[in-house]
Amino acid sequence: MSHDPHAPVLDFAGTTPYEDYVHADVLTHLQHPLSDDPGEMAFLVTTQVMELWFTVIVHEWQTAASRLRDDDLDGALAALTRSTYEMAALNASWEPLAHLTPAQFNSYRAALGEGSGFQSAMYRQMEFLLGEKSASMLVPHRGTPRVHAELEKALHEPSLYDEALHWLARRGEAVPKAVLDRDLSTRYEPDAGVEAVWVRVYEGAAGPEALRLGEALTEVAELVWRWRNDHLVATRRAMGAKTGTGGSAGVSWLEKRAAKPVFPELWTARSHV
Repeated sequence: MSHDPHAPVLDFAGTTPYEDYVHADVLTHLQHPLSDDPGEMAFLVTTQVMELWFTVIVHEWQTAASRLRDDDLDGALAALTRSTYEMAALNASWEPLAHLTPAQFNSYRAALGEGSGFQSAMYRQMEFLLGEKSASMLVPHRGTPRVHAELEKALHEPSLYDEALHWLARRGEAVPKAVLDRDLSTRYEPDAGVEAVWVRVYEGAAGPEALRLGEALTEVAELVWRWRNDHLVATRRAMGAKTGTGGSAGVSWLEKRAAKPVFPELWTARSHV
């Protein structure tokens, strides 16, 4: 039988090169539903997909922070732009869960036990990179030394926003010294002096590069807000105001998170331009 030279190679000595690179067999056998409800599979896979998106977004924001530290604005902007495409895909991940009724969610909610997305270490890495620092958020991970060590390291490192403000300061912008020298392990709090810097940026006084950075960060902030809001709406639809999984306050806690802007002075500065 003659072999078609244009046909794909089908015979391999071991596993396929695709499997060796992607590890698809591992990924597609990580689902272990704990109920008889057929809808649990979608919940489980969607949650795992979200974890994968968290991982790549953390990678992009860490890359952007590193590039800003090295004064490589183009490299930082490229990473931030990639992250916006990935954030859009992450946000779209809510779609399989966004229309759950309380009865549908209740059919497998017990399988979660005390589990909650609040306990996601990679999502916590994302929040730390956004400046939402809190040492108490390490507590759930004390039983996993490697994860705890990674989060503790991230807790004491500059956030993405910290690196942006340092970049602006190195260009001569009057970022307050108290902000530049702040305790990095604490939550970032809005500062009037930082707001004044962003007003200058948006008035065009700090140059086009600073404006490009401001808009890239604003795009990220908006997509994070959309993520939080989609989470809130999906939760409200599936369980109303009941206590959340893992004992969290559920909707009321998510409402508080959704109302808090990311990179706050980027938003408030707009009122003064």
